[in-house]
Amino acid sequence: MLGFNLQHTLTATMVLFAVIDIIGSVPLIISLEKKSGKIIPLKTTLVATVILIAFLFLGESILKIVGIDVNSFAVAGALVLFFIGLEMVLGVTFFQQNPDLGGKTASIVPLAFPVIAGAGSMTTLVSLRAEYETINIIIAVLVNMLFVFLVLKSTKFIEKRLGEGGIAVLEKIFGVILLSIAVKLFSSNISSIIANA
Repeated sequence: MLGFNLQHTLTATMVLFAVIDIIGSVPLIISLEKKSGKIIPLKTTLVATVILIAFLFLGESILKIVGIDVNSFAVAGALVLFFIGLEMVLGVTFFQQNPDLGGKTASIVPLAFPVIAGAGSMTTLVSLRAEYETINIIIAVLVNMLFVFLVLKSTKFIEKRLGEGGIAVLEKIFGVILLSIAVKLFSSNISSIIANA
């Protein structure tokens, strides 16, 4: 497959997995189910997938329209990822979300967007595109969306098995991974900006 690289695909998959943090969102998902009555896993997954794939292809064009190069956006994205990682590791809150939007649209808002396909994951896609071939990122998105679907189908089972402690431990681990990747993205892209300045 043209441009396919297993290592790049695995890295992109892990980055998106850490950013989307669907395991860490299990308490929110359970809360939304109680308020809205029902979350539709397939609907949520499909909407989030369409948003992410569309942004992967159109994100760079949108940046060109507003006069921003990919490297600069990648650096900004690395900073966003860094703060998301800090949130996960330290348990602090930098980015506010509204978890109280329920009703029949809960599967789409706020779950598909912005919880799954939010600013963090969109920024990550553009940042990854500055590093890897598109095919690797698409596969990473699809793998993550499959995992999201499975988690949405089994939130109650996961809650019983992991408990609050287990979910917290996973969040810390992926937070550290995300911080490391953010530093790598920042250093590789800032050097390109300085070289072209």
